[in-house]
Amino acid sequence: MPTIDVQVHCYERNHPGRPWHAVLAGPPEVTGADQVKAMDAVGVDGALLISVHTMYHWDASYAVAVRNAYPGRFALIKPVDPNDAKVVDTIDEWAKVDGTVAIRIMMNPSVSKDAADPGINRVLAAAAKHDFPVNLMCWDRLAQVGELAKRNPDTQLVIDHIGLQQPMAPPAPPQPWAALPNLLALAPNKNIAVKISGACTLSHEKSPYKDIRAPLGRIFDAFGLERCMWGTDWTRAVNLLTFKNGVDAFRASDWLSASDRATLMGGSLSKIYGWAPEKK
Repeated sequence: MPTIDVQVHCYERNHPGRPWHAVLAGPPEVTGADQVKAMDAVGVDGALLISVHTMYHWDASYAVAVRNAYPGRFALIKPVDPNDAKVVDTIDEWAKVDGTVAIRIMMNPSVSKDAADPGINRVLAAAAKHDFPVNLMCWDRLAQVGELAKRNPDTQLVIDHIGLQQPMAPPAPPQPWAALPNLLALAPNKNIAVKISGACTLSHEKSPYKDIRAPLGRIFDAFGLERCMWGTDWTRAVNLLTFKNGVDAFRASDWLSASDRATLMGGSLSKIYGWAPEKK
């Protein structure tokens, strides 16, 4: 079973041809070649690549270029704006882009908190038409996500980053799992899956971050491993751990069984997104 990271970012240095809008935590650049090298060093076979909204807003051209350079290693997730009147056309166009497997909504303050919002529901309906899961960055919107799941039962929703606010730099919050019950309450919605991404950034311990195991176990029990997908959220986590740390924490032999690890670190992702990396 291949090991697949559910969320990584690549970007090039700021330059006039593709200027940054803002700066995200991370090195001056992480090119496709850099990310492949890091993955190869720790035995990660593939990853879902999300265009960095902080830097590039809606311009996903660099992510597309990386995927095209390494088509066997990356698939694409396209951020979209639910407030854009032409968002359905955008999704329809991205369905034609090789390697696209999902759509993402960043549920920031500009996005309505109303589960009946026409723009959000247009995105979810259009994504379902193309069998695209919709990734939701929604750490303060979990109740709304539950309502959206009920309104759109044919749309696969994926909650980013365990549905919890995660730090850009140490230390981890004093009570990083305080809002976990809000996530667990969504488990009865069978069209909701969870990215177990960035989890190590919530630890108060050093690698292998054993204090995250009990709360993650509650998520695994509630949703089932078939709806949970491991990931590093690289490079956002760079100030808290190494890429290798984020991989090794889930490969520890004193925690997950081999079969559970295979499901969490690639098997469930392949089924939910309908994608797997090509054999190297």
